[in-house]
Amino acid sequence: MIVEKELAELAADIAREAGELALRRRDEGVQLAATKSSLADIVTEADREVEALIRGRLQEARPGDGFLGEESDADPGETGVTWVVDPIDGTVNYAYGIPAYAVSIAAVQGEAVPGRWQALAGAVYAPAHGELFTASRGGGAHRGAQRLAVTTETPAGALLATGFGYDPATHDGDLATVRRVMAIARDLRRAGSAALDLAYVAAGRLDGYFERGLKPWDFAAGALLVAEAGGAVSRLDAASARPMLIAGGPEVHDRLTALLTEEA
Repeated sequence: MIVEKELAELAADIAREAGELALRRRDEGVQLAATKSSLADIVTEADREVEALIRGRLQEARPGDGFLGEESDADPGETGVTWVVDPIDGTVNYAYGIPAYAVSIAAVQGEAVPGRWQALAGAVYAPAHGELFTASRGGGAHRGAQRLAVTTETPAGALLATGFGYDPATHDGDLATVRRVMAIARDLRRAGSAALDLAYVAAGRLDGYFERGLKPWDFAAGALLVAEAGGAVSRLDAASARPMLIAGGPEVHDRLTALLTEEA
């Protein structure tokens, strides 16, 4: 029997441990391990070490579960539960010493493909700030012991967040999207960590978030946080190479969706 609260507690415990390791490695000095899609899309040695720690702890606690991580091979597992993990979301921030990065761990049921899974539990831990965000299906979203709720009113306009892809060829389109959504925006933030942006939407620190081209590990935990905090999350153009993720309080989510559907 799957107990979502227990999965959330496990995710939280491992995220804390993994985050403290990431913080120690940041203090010791970051070493780049590789680049991925472009010179700007980097992997640090800490990314790989932190993911290995998370994977090992999960295997010890729940052998047979699947695993989908950013930095290692996927494993479908045998239990129907898959852990979707970003060891350090916001790697460029991490490499530069900007404290906007997080460990993101989610447990999902079903095929480990967005739109085909059911999110069960998630944790997003920001080690530089010592903040832990958790959620479980039907159990709400929390920052520590505090229950979270999305914002429901934006009389001065919505405080929105977004991100841009690493491929320079996509930047013009991303900037055109920003121009479109500014019609409903109070202001815009671009912090560099999708997991933290989604956690902040859940906490009411942001009213909404949108971004193209996210990977499953970027948003698996954060999307559950938003949903369990009373918000809405959807993906446009899900079959495309760069789907658009939209999250926010119900009204902001719907207004963003209308604007970005017009764009498409």
